[in-house]
This record gives sequence, C-alpha cells and structure tokens, in this order.
Amino acid sequence: MTVLYDTLTRSPREVTASPDGVLRFYVCGPTIHDYGHVGNFRTFTFTDIARRVLEQRGHDVRFVMNITDVEDKIIQRANDAGLDVRDPARLPDYTRKYEDAFLADCATLRIKKADEHPRATEHVAGMIELVSKLIEKGHAYESEGSVYFEVASLESYGKLSGCTADSTRAGARVDCDEYDKEDARDFVLWKASKDGEPVWDSPWGGGRPGWHLECSVMSTKSLGSNTLDLHAGGEDLVFPHHENEIAQSEGAHGGTYCKHWIHSAHLRVDGQKMSKSLGNFYTLRDLVEKGHDPLAIRYLLASVHYRAPLNLTDDALEAAGKAVERLNEFSRRVVAAKPAGAGEDDELADLVEKHSAEFDANLDDDLCTSGALGALFSVVREVNPAIEKNEASERTLNASRELLEKFDAIFACLKDGMEAKSVVREIAGKSFEATALGDVPQEILEKVVARAEARAAKDYAAADTLRDEVAGAGFVVEDTRDGARVKAG
Repeated sequence: MTVLYDTLTRSPREVTASPDGVLRFYVCGPTIHDYGHVGNFRTFTFTDIARRVLEQRGHDVRFVMNITDVEDKIIQRANDAGLDVRDPARLPDYTRKYEDAFLADCATLRIKKADEHPRATEHVAGMIELVSKLIEKGHAYESEGSVYFEVASLESYGKLSGCTADSTRAGARVDCDEYDKEDARDFVLWKASKDGEPVWDSPWGGGRPGWHLECSVMSTKSLGSNTLDLHAGGEDLVFPHHENEIAQSEGAHGGTYCKHWIHSAHLRVDGQKMSKSLGNFYTLRDLVEKGHDPLAIRYLLASVHYRAPLNLTDDALEAAGKAVERLNEFSRRVVAAKPAGAGEDDELADLVEKHSAEFDANLDDDLCTSGALGALFSVVREVNPAIEKNEASERTLNASRELLEKFDAIFACLKDGMEAKSVVREIAGKSFEATALGDVPQEILEKVVARAEARAAKDYAAADTLRDEVAGAGFVVEDTRDGARVKAG
C-alpha cells in the first residue's frame, strides 16, 4: 500500500486506482516558451519517482503529461522573436524547438516517457465545448467577447487552496494566465482576440483559450474519464491553476474531478529563489555544460523529500556525484563478487533483507526517498567489507542485487543499468526519436537524427554518408516505425 500526502484533504492517504483497475495519473507539464529550468525538473523527477513506485507495486498506471503550447508568455516570446502567430498554425514555428528540447532533457534525466503528451493547441474544440457547458450550467458568462468563470457560482471553490470566493468583489475579473494575489476572482476561460495573438473561431467570436481551461480538457480526454486518480504539480500551481482546474471540471461535469492531489516544494539555489536577476537561474543544460553528471543531478533532485525545500548548490551536486559513483562501484562489486566458499552469513543476509524492506517501506510512506536511500547505504556499508574479505554468501549477494535492481528501477542512477537516452525532433511533420541503447555518445545520436532529416529531404547521398560515419564509429542503427535505435556494433 502506497500512501501519499493529499493536498486536498491535508492528510496522508492511500493511492487507489479507478474501478476498472487503471490508475489515471496526470501531471501538469511544461509551458514551452523556453528551455526548462532545473526547478521544473524537480517536479518532473518527483512525479517520475511516484510513477515508478506505483508501477513497481503492481498498479496499471496510465500516465499523461500535457504540453502547454499556447499561453501568455509563449505568445509574447514568439512576437519578440518576430514571428506572426495570429494564425495558430504558426505557433509550432516557435514552440516545437522547446518541446523537443524538453523531451530530450527528460531523457537525459531518465524521466520515463509519458503514455501521452497532449498539446493544448490540439484540443481547442474540446475547450470551446467545455466553456459552452459551463455557460449553460450558470457557472460562466460572456463579456465583450471573453468568457469568465463566475467563482461565486460554485460553493466548493477554494477547497484545494483555502482561497474561497468570500473575498470576491462583484465584477472583479482577471484576464492574465497567472496571478499571485490570494484572492478569488472570476477568471478567464476564453480570451477575446487581441493584436498579435493566435485566433480560433468560437461562439463568442475570435479568441483563444485561457491557460487554466486547457488542463481540464486535456486530462479527461487523454485519460478517458472525468475523474482522475492522481494529479501532480509544483506547489506554485495549487492556486490559482489547480483550484481553477477543479472549478471548471466539477462545474461542467459534477462529481469529483480528482481523488488525490500531490505537490512538490520549490527548489532554491544557494538558499535563494532562482531568478535571472540574481544570476542563479539554471537550465538543466546549463548544469550539464558546467560539468555536472546528469545522474548526479537526478540523484540530488530525488534525494530530498518532495514536500521539503531543496537547496541546489555546487557542493550538493558534487556530493550527489560522489554518492552516485559509490553506488555504481558497489553495484559493480556485487555483480562481480563470488559467493564465499563455505558457510552462510545468515546474520548479514538477514540484515540486507531487513534494509531492503525498509527501502520499500520508506517509499510507500509518502515517497520518503531520503529514508530509502539511507537503507540502501546501510547495505553498502555492511556488505562491502564482506565482499573485500570474500565472506559474502550467495544469499547476501542475491539480496543485495535484488535491492540494487529495485533502487535502479525507481531512482535510475546506475550507469550499467541506464535507461535509453534519446533525441526527439520534428521531421517532415512527424515526431522522430533516436534512442541509444547502452553507452552511445550524444554525437552519434545527433548523426542518426541528421540522417533522418536527410532522408526526409530525399538527400540520400548525405544520409548514406552519415550512416557510414555511424557504422565507422562502431555503432549499428536499426530503423523502426517510430524512429531509430542505436547500439554498439
């Protein structure tokens, strides 16, 4: 039984699946106006850990993470870049670069691919339908071509964040996608068209969806139910985004929109809020370029309890790198070790099995990753001397291997057990993924993607040259319907 703290009830609760046995898990994904910063990836690493634990416990998890590809910041950045995005079909000219980068960054951190990554721009028809239903049910109203949710119309508003409709001033409305004031105001569902903004036709005139509206439609459409089992995001999304998401969904469909809500705490850098003005704003790529191992970054992001603030420092990253190397060295030693020739170290084997049970118990107790890692390192400290003295029995070694396998299935930090790296790009209107199996350099992956681009452009001579370069470096490319797989020859 896995228990997670529920933001809605403010208490730890068991995570349960839907009556059909599927556990519907939705995560608010990136807003792709730029490269993802490392604070974003704290949330996505924590949700990856949660997913892996639930799958390891036997749940049939259906995992969906959206892509927000239309929103205030995206439009502003696209305009600043000189792009005319009044035609929504032009938005990908700006957003796909950052979507591909996000998926590649997730692969770098070994974050498992979602079962689906719905894009907001592909669900506008469903958003218009939801807005119409809210108007019909008396929860929304039109004003000058925009449509607003009337907060006072829903008695349960504020149940997630505690920010209730009592403080709402009559006629007080907010049109921006994000707002910080903790007072409930009527929020925009559909925005009337403005100069320089993408425009879709609607019953209320040309316009575009509001940010809060998008997840209400994508989540239920992709997961096939108006009720989700688990919904996650950073703590900054509790209000207004998730509060408004609940209001839209329950106002339109009734019932419970989501049974269980989980949120991660902020990441701080050198004890301060991450900010470009402070010079401490880092993308994942910045940290990798500074020489930090992606596995160390993942380890650090996962090592502190998800509801506790995490302080990112160079010292913390260096310590994480040493911890990862220590675990990898232990893994290599356990795999290579031969059982002691005589006798059984029942006491040590019992101890390893005890710590293995503690590893599981900590993860089942609100994803206490620090406790789980503590149990694992206890095994490292106790088994290493036995291996050095050739006193580790077959039972001890097997129990240690099983624990390492459980660890890597969740934390994914063992180099020899690494999951596939990948590069995802949009080629000829389709998503193409090059996947590396084993220790394949990034430059080889890039050559495989370049080969696909050349083939799409019918430049077969260039494609053949790139194929030969990949083969000459000792790697084999296997073309599949969904992309290419690369491995050592």
